[in-house]
Amino acid sequence: ECERKFLLNDETIIEGLTGREIEQGYLAINDKVVIRARLKGEEAFITVKQARFGMSRLEYDYVIPVAEAREMLENFAMPPVIRKTRYEIKVGQHIWEIDKFHGENEGLVVAEIELDDESETFVRPEWLGDEVTEDDRYYNAQLVVAPYKSW
Repeated sequence: ECERKFLLNDETIIEGLTGREIEQGYLAINDKVVIRARLKGEEAFITVKQARFGMSRLEYDYVIPVAEAREMLENFAMPPVIRKTRYEIKVGQHIWEIDKFHGENEGLVVAEIELDDESETFVRPEWLGDEVTEDDRYYNAQLVVAPYKSW
């Protein structure tokens, strides 16, 4: 996975868009690996990621039954479960994912772009704010440990 994260300087870009509700919980977070279960509407996934924050890291994503993902979120996930609405906006050749967080992370809105490699160029829309790719606090796994409301 190679992605960059940004804050927004204009959140009105998502007004009127239809988003997709996401719930995700972290089953393990340590210095080597992050394991999460995620519900995206009526789809469910388990993801194993390298516990390295920054632009590039290893990631493996697998489809699992929705019922199993719900059980994992209820029984194994560290609190709080991350709840957010995801909006997608195409700019140039890329799809931007804009996540508006709820619950303990209410008020946080982050835009992400996935790239083929770290040197890939992309169109930077006018609604993007500061880049936070290198700031660990903005990664979902860290929002479980230190929710946005506690900053």
